[in-house]
Amino acid sequence: MRTRLTLHPDQDGAKQLRDRYGERLVCVRYRYDETTKERWKTVELIIEKSAWEPPPPRWQEDTLVALQVAAPEREVRQQVKAAGGKWNPRRVVWELSYGQVIALGLTDRIVTTAEGEEKDGHLPVERSRKESPSTCR
Repeated sequence: MRTRLTLHPDQDGAKQLRDRYGERLVCVRYRYDETTKERWKTVELIIEKSAWEPPPPRWQEDTLVALQVAAPEREVRQQVKAAGGKWNPRRVVWELSYGQVIALGLTDRIVTTAEGEEKDGHLPVERSRKESPSTCR
């Protein structure tokens, strides 16, 4: 089954459902099942609201973190360089401040460790110099 279309409450095709569910309606999805040749219209609703405190950031914005960028990814490499990233040939990673990584949307490229030195699995450059194989997501 695959989703072909997702509509916001104010778009055509979702307005009747918005009238029915009001502010609780988040979106409407049209899903298609090729084996049964059926189309399903589904809705996402808010059923509860409660206070929530976001977790503190993993690191300070100026903490250096290691990024995995493959050699053929020239555009990404140029972004990292332009943001002040430095190549570390010993670890075979790019090093860039966490704040810049967030700004560039590259958090999924932060190198993780196999041994799990950090409780969340990420390896900041400043706190560990241990060589370990990196994984690329």
